[in-house]
Amino acid sequence: AKYSITFACHNSVEYTKKCINSMIVHGTPLDRLIVVDNQSTDETRDYLDSLPLGGRIFNQYNLGCGTAWNQGVLALQSEWSIIMNNDVLVSSCWIENLIQAAENLNLKVISPALIEGPLDYDFDSFSHNAKQRMRNVNRLASKHAVCLAVHESVWRDVGYFQPIPKLLGYEDTLFFHELKRAKIRTAITGSSWLHHFGSVTQTA
Repeated sequence: AKYSITFACHNSVEYTKKCINSMIVHGTPLDRLIVVDNQSTDETRDYLDSLPLGGRIFNQYNLGCGTAWNQGVLALQSEWSIIMNNDVLVSSCWIENLIQAAENLNLKVISPALIEGPLDYDFDSFSHNAKQRMRNVNRLASKHAVCLAVHESVWRDVGYFQPIPKLLGYEDTLFFHELKRAKIRTAITGSSWLHHFGSVTQTA
């Protein structure tokens, strides 16, 4: 398959709902989504059980982001793995535009552009206009772990995320260091947009 999507969650069910609802609104196929739950104690698991997901993994312990991301990536292996937070909203054609930009630029890792903070504006309207204006704008050598599209060749070249729960969120930094060491180029593209509520997953 061309792509699969994964995110980890630990409680914060209201943000997971907002994220998945935005996917449904914009036609993102939920059968491409693997959600990895790190020992939630709220209604997260009941909610995930109610959805036609590509897969759900319920960890007995909070194994941290690195382990969860690896579990999601390996559960549904694709040419492109989209690894993301659950505290985001997606926009129309977000994955298609992300992968298209990566292929146009001959990149193996790419991130969408972000607006961060409270949702005090019309994100759908904003993202529609921003995509038109900035579809050919790319910030080369940049990336962020709120959302990453990673080509399958990267796992073979540099490996997966460090599966150490006590890293407490530094898994992305270590992964980016390996990308740099392997001279794997990255970018953030203005052709794809997310709204990020801001560090909800990490705080939880």
